[in-house]
Amino acid sequence: MKYLLDTHIWLWSLLTPERLRASVVQILEDEENEWFISPITVWETLVLAAKGRVELLPSPDEWIVAALERSPVQEAPLSHAIALKSRAIELPHQDPADRFIAATAWEHDLILITEDEKLKGATQIKLCP
Repeated sequence: MKYLLDTHIWLWSLLTPERLRASVVQILEDEENEWFISPITVWETLVLAAKGRVELLPSPDEWIVAALERSPVQEAPLSHAIALKSRAIELPHQDPADRFIAATAWEHDLILITEDEKLKGATQIKLCP
């Protein structure tokens, strides 16, 4: 199976794996699965670090580069189709990061792993139970 990790799921898997549900841990431990993140996740992680909501050492940029090298995630590239779908997706809010992440899952036919209740409301995407 192919999964798109929401930003907090990717960060939790690297920083605080105890926060992950057992079913998510099982998915992440299954080597037959493929995991993807959006470039929006990298951007959102940098924003969280700039706001002081997450500490990434020695610097946010260096932490992200090292995390991408050691984490088995692949990049789910952005495209014009994703930009269009980001406006067409049905979400109860206008958060651009959430819209791009949901649209990425939709466009690449990936199962989204998230704990964000607002994202779970998108009807066009497949969600991890």
